[in-house]
Parts: sequence; C-alpha cells; structure tokens
Amino acid sequence: MSNANSFVAVLMGSDSDLVTMQGCIDVLAKLDVPCEVHITSAHRTPDVTRSYVIDAVERGCSVFIAAAGMAAHLAGAVAAQTTRPVIGVPIDSGPLKGMDALLSTVQMPAGVPVAGVAIGSAGAKNAAFLAAQMLGIADAELAERLRAEREANAESIAAKDRELQKKLQSR
Repeated sequence: MSNANSFVAVLMGSDSDLVTMQGCIDVLAKLDVPCEVHITSAHRTPDVTRSYVIDAVERGCSVFIAAAGMAAHLAGAVAAQTTRPVIGVPIDSGPLKGMDALLSTVQMPAGVPVAGVAIGSAGAKNAAFLAAQMLGIADAELAERLRAEREANAESIAAKDRELQKKLQSR
C-alpha cells in the first residue's frame, strides 16, 4: 500500500455479526489489505467507540467499515468522529431482517455521510471491495489486484456457462 501504516478498520456492534462480516475480512485478506477487527457499540460502549476511531485515524486508518443490525447506529457514530470514509454494513437480524438496519445506516444528516452496501453477506463482501477501491485510487498495486480479481470472477462465470452448455448439448 502507498502508506505503510494504512489499514481498514472493521467494526461490529456485536460478536454475532462476525458470521456475516467474515466475508469482509476474507476479501480484505485476499486483496492483501491490512485491517483491524473490533467489537464496539454505538450504544453500549460509545466512549470506547469514539476513542478507537480517533486513535485509529492517528495510526493511519484510511477507511472504516461498520456493521450493525436493528438500530444500526454504529456507522453513524463512527462517521460523527472522523472525515475518513465510513462504509455501513446493515446486518440481517431482527424481525425486519435488516431493513431497519439499512435505513438506520443510510439515513444520515447532510455533511456526515455513510456509504451503504447491501444487507448481509453480500454487503459485507462489497464493503471490503469498496474500501479496497477507495485505497486503490492511490495504490496502483492494489488497483491491479482488484482488476485481476474481477477478471478471475468473470472467467469463473464463463467457465460455468461453458459447462452448462456441454450438459445441455449432451441431452
């Protein structure tokens, strides 16, 4: 990475969010993007959350990814403490299956943005890809790893289609 100390902070409101956020952590690892992972709560540990964000910025955090369900105020609480990009991942929990978390994550006041991704596992992975794209603006090697990942994904789909066509022709 262009800044040797740069990293992505992945924050979760609960340990139960790790099941969903593991995909995010795995994508960051695959792309060789350093990250820190912590559990902190906008409501239960607001002072800890604030202190972590301030400290992380001082140590080189470039992007925050914040995942929470239901009230989902973690991303907003993080965004209130920094001007670094914050990506909110709505967790698909509770009776509304993440719709409440999605709305809580994206309904931010003007001037304190949170980027939103899909609810659940797909959103967790996309948060990692989005963070990597942000960092890739200033890091040509990371941008190349992202390009190669997309190319490999496209080839995987093409291979699956070729296999399907073979099966259909053999009928």
